Amino acid sequence: MRALMCEHFGPPEELVMRDVPSPQPGKGEIRIRIMAASVNFPDSLIIRNLYQAKPPLPFSPGSEAAGIVEAVGEGVTGFKIGDRVAAMTTWGAFAEEVVVPASHCVPVPASMPFDIASSFTLVYGTAIHALKQRGRLQPGETLLVLGAGGGVGLAAVEVGKRMGARVIAAASSEEKLTLAKAHGADEFVNYADVDLKATIKELTGGKGVDVICDPVGGALAEPAFRSIGWDGRYLVIGFAAGDIPSIPLNLALVKGAAIVGVFWGSFLVREPALHLANVAELYEWYEEGALRPSISKRFSFGESAAAIRWIMDRKALGKVVVEMASA
Repeated sequence: MRALMCEHFGPPEELVMRDVPSPQPGKGEIRIRIMAASVNFPDSLIIRNLYQAKPPLPFSPGSEAAGIVEAVGEGVTGFKIGDRVAAMTTWGAFAEEVVVPASHCVPVPASMPFDIASSFTLVYGTAIHALKQRGRLQPGETLLVLGAGGGVGLAAVEVGKRMGARVIAAASSEEKLTLAKAHGADEFVNYADVDLKATIKELTGGKGVDVICDPVGGALAEPAFRSIGWDGRYLVIGFAAGDIPSIPLNLALVKGAAIVGVFWGSFLVREPALHLANVAELYEWYEEGALRPSISKRFSFGESAAAIRWIMDRKALGKVVVEMASA
C-alpha cells in the first residue's frame, strides 16, 4: 500500500510518499481501507515533533479517517468486514490502509458520505464533550466561540445552537463570520478589527458570557476570559494560535469562574460509553439537519502534504479533506 511518510521531523514539504507493507490487525484491532481522511491542526504539529503524541519514526500522519473494514483481529465483535466506519487514528490516516483499535472506531450511517464521516467525529465529538460534559451549557445561556470559522469552532457553533444557547461567533475575518452565520450563530465579532472584551460587554449588556469555547489560545485568551460572566466556564480546547497563554488567576476568583480543560482524545479512551452516547446523539442531530458539516477544500491523496500546509497557513474554513479515491 502507499502511505505519506514522515521520516524525519520537519515541515510538510519534507514528507514523502512510500510503498509500505499492509498492516495486519492484532487482537482487538481492525484494518480499514481508507476512503477519505480529514486534515486537522494536530497533523501539522505531530510532523514537527510539537504534539503530545510522539510516534516513532518513520510514521504516517493523519488523525482521522473513514472507510471500509477489510480485516478483523482476534476478539473483535462490534465490527465485520464490509462495515462503514470512522476512526480516530492519532497518526496513520494518510495512507491507503490503517490498523486501529476497534474501540477507536464508530459505525457510520449509510446516509453519511465518507468525506463527511472522515471530518465529523473529532470536531463534533470535541464540541459536544466540551459543551455538554465540561461546560455544562444550558438552554438560554450565552456561548462565545473563538475561531468560529475553523473546524472545532464551527462545530461548536452548531452544537451550541442545538443545545439552546445564544451563540456569539468570534473570528479573524468577515469571510469566517459569514460562514458562522450560515451555520446558525446569532452575534458576530471580528477580533481583527474590534476590541474583543469591549464588544462582548456591549453584546451582553455588561453581563458577560456564560461559556467560552477556545480552540485558539494565544493573545485572545485573556481578553476573552475578562469578558466572562459570574459562574462562567472557560473551555481550554487547543492553541491554534501557536502560543500557550497565561491568564491571571485572580480573574477566576473575582468572577467566580472556572477554567476547564477539554482533552477529548483522553475522554474517548477513559469514558468510551459516554463517548459513544455523544456520537449517537450527534448522528441524530445530523439526520435531523441540525449539523451541517462544512468542507471548504478537498485534496487528492497525492496532495496530502499540501493539505497539511493549507491547514498550517490558516487558509481553512470549516474542514479540509483528503479523498483517497481521487489519488
